[in-house]
Amino acid sequence: MKNIVIFGAPGSGKGTQSDKMIAKYGFEHISTGDVLRNEIKNGTELGKTAKGYIDNGQLIPDELMVDILASVYDSFGKEHKGVIFDGFPRTIPQAEALKTMLAERGHKIAAMIELDVPEDELMKRLLLRGQQSGRSDDNEETIKKRLGVYHSQTSPLIEWYAKEGIHHHIAGLGELDRIFADVCSVIDSL
Repeated sequence: MKNIVIFGAPGSGKGTQSDKMIAKYGFEHISTGDVLRNEIKNGTELGKTAKGYIDNGQLIPDELMVDILASVYDSFGKEHKGVIFDGFPRTIPQAEALKTMLAERGHKIAAMIELDVPEDELMKRLLLRGQQSGRSDDNEETIKKRLGVYHSQTSPLIEWYAKEGIHHHIAGLGELDRIFADVCSVIDSL
């Protein structure tokens, strides 16, 4: 079982690389955004609680987010090949909570794969994605805010996972196939 945290700034290619890993390795995938939307759409108790926070413009507390992730994780059964965590953790307390949740099941994170992309390229990719998809949060002002939050709150996880001995840095700029080959070499070495 190879549980993986896919990590990087908005626009770094996490979704694209996750899709390729799922196709090649048969991993499950937990995207926190997708999970929250599904819980809310299905009207689950967790979804109703989460919606209350979101409707009030608040962040969902770490304990609630971990409960939601644990529920989804457990739904994969005990014999899955591994899970890609996409969009979580975003802070060190979340990383610690995820580690504890997995340890309670006798599991762990095998690797944190960081896709590192220069800021000017991130901006280009996100603006293009906004034009193509119509995503309202992919505009220059919002992108700058999201990148600021990433640098101040999320990037300290790189050092945290390095101390855990499972951080893997991958240059996320260049040919898609070369980037995926680098991702595969990390996974195959686990």
